[in-house]
Amino acid sequence: MTFTSSVPFFLLAACLTATTALAQKPAASAAPKPPTNDDCLACHGDASATGASGRSVAVLPDKFAASIHGQSGIACVDCHADLARSADFPHGEKLAPAACSNCHADPAAQYDAGVHAEARRASKQSVAAACKDCHGTHEIRSSKDPDSLTYHLNLPATCGRCHGNADIIRRGRIAIGDVVAQFQDSIHGQALSKSGLIVAPDCKDCHNAHDIRRKNDPGSKVFRTAVPGTCGKCHEGIQRRYQHGVHGDALAKGRPDAPVCVTCHSAHQIQRTEGSTWKTHVLRECGTCHPESKRTFRDTFHGQETQLGFMRVATCADCHGAHDIYPKSDARSMVSSARVVETCRKCHPGSSASFAKYDPHADRHSHARNPMLFYAAKFMEALLIGVFAFFGVHTALWASRAVKPDVQVKPRRPDAGRRSQE
Repeated sequence: MTFTSSVPFFLLAACLTATTALAQKPAASAAPKPPTNDDCLACHGDASATGASGRSVAVLPDKFAASIHGQSGIACVDCHADLARSADFPHGEKLAPAACSNCHADPAAQYDAGVHAEARRASKQSVAAACKDCHGTHEIRSSKDPDSLTYHLNLPATCGRCHGNADIIRRGRIAIGDVVAQFQDSIHGQALSKSGLIVAPDCKDCHNAHDIRRKNDPGSKVFRTAVPGTCGKCHEGIQRRYQHGVHGDALAKGRPDAPVCVTCHSAHQIQRTEGSTWKTHVLRECGTCHPESKRTFRDTFHGQETQLGFMRVATCADCHGAHDIYPKSDARSMVSSARVVETCRKCHPGSSASFAKYDPHADRHSHARNPMLFYAAKFMEALLIGVFAFFGVHTALWASRAVKPDVQVKPRRPDAGRRSQE
């Protein structure tokens, strides 16, 4: 090594020594090594592990290994990020909540726009569901896994942990009550729980998975105008017929009273339409919007029979259709002049045009609609009143005679007349 005469040798030696010392000294600011999964499971892997508060902090190794996070190689510190920045081991009692949004940004954004997040923002004491309430914590599985809490057949039970819990319903002020019990008894719930049909709808099919919104929110899948499209995802053929009918046309024109699917079928208590129970309910459902038609129908033979409980008699849907209902003036209508005979023949095979003139909504109170029936009804009313009045008076007079006490008449003596003459 060659040195210039202008630089003292001892200064160069000192610089070399200091440089070597700095290179050998460890960096004081180096980050602490985060604990591995094995380090965490050394304590949390014990099924009886509890925190200072007595709450279980166990993370069963086999369940975590079978979870989607365990199979993906996710480390504990990936969710519990504050552990990666701390040198304390074991760690403190309280950790920062796991931020699912760090990896699941889109579902988190959808959840943030939903009713559950809204409720949690409104109150720190809210019982509204968060990610872990639906997905679990360390045992999270793919929604395609039959053991997952969010698997298609398991989802109603998962939602039912809150929406079937009387205490949470009360504390959360859920006005619609226990909808899970209602759903379980419906045709959809029975198809899932009893028949195991994977094609049957569950909660998320109607309400979404993360961005669940209130029914009065225009962005909700169960908002009034959105209901036909939501039901139409499964019932496409029915939706098409509804859209072409008078009800769908009224909805498209913005009429606030236009009925949608849930108006007639309800939301969670949907029943089979082939059963006798539904046939007894049809008149009630239609009568909600058409009270006059219901009243006049009840006065006719068909209506009287339904009141007596007979199911083999025509109701609203039998004559007007169910979803593709059209005005009577429309040739497509089942009660139009072109099709009414055909409609009657479904129950009365020998029907003729004359037979089809029968009015199933005859109104004896309307002179404009049924003048002959109006006068016939008035005559019958007068006749009945007259008959009852006449026999009522007759009965009253006869009753007064029947209750009148007998008069005792003394018999005359034979010589009474002769003595009076004397």
